[in-house]
Amino acid sequence: MSNETPANAGPYADIAPALNDYTRQVLFGQVWERGELPKRDRSLITVATLVALYRHNELPFHLKFAQQNGVTREELIELITHVAFYAGWPCANTAIEAARKVFEESPSRLG
Repeated sequence: MSNETPANAGPYADIAPALNDYTRQVLFGQVWERGELPKRDRSLITVATLVALYRHNELPFHLKFAQQNGVTREELIELITHVAFYAGWPCANTAIEAARKVFEESPSRLG
């Protein structure tokens, strides 16, 4: 029997299988799939919240996810710039550095 976790098992499957299941089934299943808001809007809200709350560990994933959901790089930078006035410069500064790294890691998606 192998101790390896399948690639599609999720980020917590190896250590916290219940948290992994809740993340996949409830958060990214039931919550993100609700029809009242499009995923694009959910991504904008999520990124803004992560920036404002200085949640820099989760930010790179959600910057990438937002782009998959149709949010442009320019919109993400504008979001961070806007949030700077409400959440503060340190939050925005950290978010800009996260965005820079995410954008450098993936091919350009302008527009």
